[in-house]
Amino acid sequence: MLFAVICNDKPGSLQLRMDTRPDHLTFLEKLNADGALALAGPFLDSEGKPNGSLVVIDAPDQKAAELFAAQDPYAKAGLFASVEIRPWNWTFNKPETA
Repeated sequence: MLFAVICNDKPGSLQLRMDTRPDHLTFLEKLNADGALALAGPFLDSEGKPNGSLVVIDAPDQKAAELFAAQDPYAKAGLFASVEIRPWNWTFNKPETA
């Protein structure tokens, strides 16, 4: 089942995001290699600077999705003001149907 992990950064935390980004990307690359990453990317503010994340993962259940989110280096670094994890149905433009 797919889960959307919707994260909002704490205000004024761009430097923390940039400092932690290499570890975050390594984390996502492993998830991708394992076939569990559907898509990922940052939200942007009005100046085009990252201020949050959207990561869609394939996980067996809500608890597994929550464990994934807790292991993200951004989460471990205290970057996020909030994290919402919701089941998600990819309806349009799925790669296997494109």
